[in-house]
Amino acid sequence: MTSHIEQRPAATRRLGYRFNLVGLLGLAVILFWAFIAIFAHLLIPYPVGEIVDTDYFGPMSQQFWMGSDYLGRDVFSRILMGARYTVGISLAAVTIACFSGVVLGMIAAVAGGWLDTLLSRFLDALNSIPSKLFGLVVVAAVGSSIPVLILTLSVIYIPGSYRFARALAVNVNSMDFITVARIRGESTLYLIRSEILPNIVGPVLADLGLRFVFIVLLLSGLSFLGLGVQPPYADWGALVRENIGGLPFGAPAVMFPSLAIASLTISVNLLIDNLPQKIRDRSER
Repeated sequence: MTSHIEQRPAATRRLGYRFNLVGLLGLAVILFWAFIAIFAHLLIPYPVGEIVDTDYFGPMSQQFWMGSDYLGRDVFSRILMGARYTVGISLAAVTIACFSGVVLGMIAAVAGGWLDTLLSRFLDALNSIPSKLFGLVVVAAVGSSIPVLILTLSVIYIPGSYRFARALAVNVNSMDFITVARIRGESTLYLIRSEILPNIVGPVLADLGLRFVFIVLLLSGLSFLGLGVQPPYADWGALVRENIGGLPFGAPAVMFPSLAIASLTISVNLLIDNLPQKIRDRSER
């Protein structure tokens, strides 16, 4: 009798990555918004700042698929271009935050001593500041350019990423194979790159996804308060803010940006919750 494992396709056995349907759905939505963010300038039917409708908060129609906004601009075009700012800024910020936090966390775990104490106390102090308050103060004081937004969002989430990576690295650092590597005379860089990082990469990827969701929501919140991406450009949070007057009328200009934020954040969570076992559990190697 043929076993269950033998009946699997060869590619599945070889790769070992098995996404379920929910995970594939989440991945598909994420890839869709990534594609939109990259090629938005080629897909928009109207320039984002051009008034193309004689009515404001116009309904959905064959000409305007998602209606028009409070000035008569095409909502569909603005949502497509808004994806570039929402996804782009959030992705850049989470990459900087997680890379910095993971590197510092592994260094602190391996080095220990005064370096670990100094880094931990400094980042704990930074983490004690409420994220929205920190973002509001920095953006209001320095200005709301895209580089400032990226750096501000990165700094806000570095402490959490550091704490998470350090906790994982401390557990790995206490294992026997690390002791053997130290006895062999391996350098700190080798321990971090070849011994610790491969054993924490799965949880780190899941943490990166969660922090991406947090950054999308924080960026949308700052934009809703008028401190995010500035006109004539707009991310999804800014689109909700500028069209909030149409909410009593059920205007599509308010609903569709909100749905875009929800679809992206929910899809990332679905993908994280349904990552293949080989990624989630690196011990199965």
